[in-house]
This record gives sequence, structure tokens and C-alpha cells, in this order.
Amino acid sequence: MTLSLGRITAMILRHLYLAPRTLESWAEAIYWPVVDLLIWGLTTRWVESSGGEVPRLALIVLTGVVFWQVVWRANYEISVNLLEEFWNQNMSNLFATPLNVWEWSVSLVALGLLKNILTLIVGIGGVWLLYRLSIFEVGWMLLPFLFSLMMSGWFMGFTASALIIYFGRRLQGLAWIVGFALAPFSAVFYPVSALPGWAQVVSSALPMTYVFEGMRQILRGAPMPLATLWLSFGLNLLYLTLSILFFSTMFEWSRAKGLGRLE
Repeated sequence: MTLSLGRITAMILRHLYLAPRTLESWAEAIYWPVVDLLIWGLTTRWVESSGGEVPRLALIVLTGVVFWQVVWRANYEISVNLLEEFWNQNMSNLFATPLNVWEWSVSLVALGLLKNILTLIVGIGGVWLLYRLSIFEVGWMLLPFLFSLMMSGWFMGFTASALIIYFGRRLQGLAWIVGFALAPFSAVFYPVSALPGWAQVVSSALPMTYVFEGMRQILRGAPMPLATLWLSFGLNLLYLTLSILFFSTMFEWSRAKGLGRLE
């Protein structure tokens, strides 16, 4: 068997020509490394600035990991299920039936809720089995915290889906990007005070921030300010309403242009 340098070069060039034209290529080369550097860099700086003595650090970080999975799963189930209809070339067939966009949206939210329960069972069980730490130490606040985080994932999912359903698969990378774009500002593993001033302003506008800050307060033995929890729900309700309206508008515009073009 002989190898042709020309054919090998042709295949390399084929992918290099396509790379700058896809969102996924830019995300893999730039976005994901930057997000990782921000999240774990800020976490490390916070621990160092605390003298390396952060009370209950392991439980705080692991609870943050499990809680963020709730946001991620809620977002993922909405936006990636939309993409699966594109990949299966089923979008036109789906909406040729009496199914309307609201019924479809509710089904995705319900499906995401069921899968989120499984994710939580695995996450909470894994933390206990591997590290003998209990996320249930958050107490009864666990339930409102988790519901607030699911609402956050839903508004991210509908926002990403709105853009995908109008512009098509060239923006399909948003299904994975949108959720983690807000992670560095959401204080998942570190307090808001670890962020620079301008980032704290962004953080204060995100409902997830108040949940993660509240989680850390409770794990350190402090009471949870209920006003903070209500603020989280209020922001989520506002963003979720706006994202659903945005999705509905983009869906109607896309349908007017023809859903078949997306396949």
C-alpha cells in the first residue's frame, strides 16, 4: 500500500477550508479553552486568596458541579432535541401534523425534567458513594434551588433554539455554547467577589448567581436570605418569558420562509 502526499494534503485542506466557516471549529479552538481557563482559574485564585482554607471546599465544589448539571441538562434537552429533528430531516413532517409549537415546547420541557431527575440521582448518589459527602446538607432549600436552576436552563435553551431554528444548522454550536457562556459569571464554584468589577455587574443580572451564592451560605452554616431566592425566581420568570416569546417569533418567521430549508 502506497501513501499519496497529494491526497493526504487534499483532505487536510478540505477540513481547513471548512473550519473557519463553522461555529463549532471556532468554539473548539478558542471558546472552550477560554471558558475552562476562566472557571478554574477564578476558582483557584479564590482558594489561594482565602489562604487555602475554605470551609467545606470539597462539598461546595461538588454541589456546584451537580447543580450546574441541572442547568446544563435543562438547556441541552431543549436545544439539542431541536437539532435532532434537523439531523433526522423531520422538522417539516413534524409540523405538518396538528402539533403546534407550544405543545412541542412543553413536551421538551417535560422530557428535560424527567432526564434531569435521573441526572440528579446519579450526581447526588455519585458524590455520596465516591466522596462520602451529602448534597442533602443544603436541606429543604434543595428543591427551590433546583427548580430555579431548571428555569435558567430553559431560558438558555429557548434562546439558543430561537436562533438555531431561524438560521439553521450553521449555528447549531449554540446548543452547547450558550449554557457555558454564562457559567463564568454565575459564581458556580467561587463567590461573586472573586470576579472583576465589570463581571460582577453581569453576575448580578443572572438568576443562577443567587442560587449558587445561597448554596454556599447554607453549606457554611448561614441562613439563606429568602429575598435572594425570590429575586432568582423573578429574574428567571422574566428571562423565560422573553425567551419563549423570542422563540415563538423566530419560529413563525422561519416557518414563513419554509422549515424545509433547515433540513
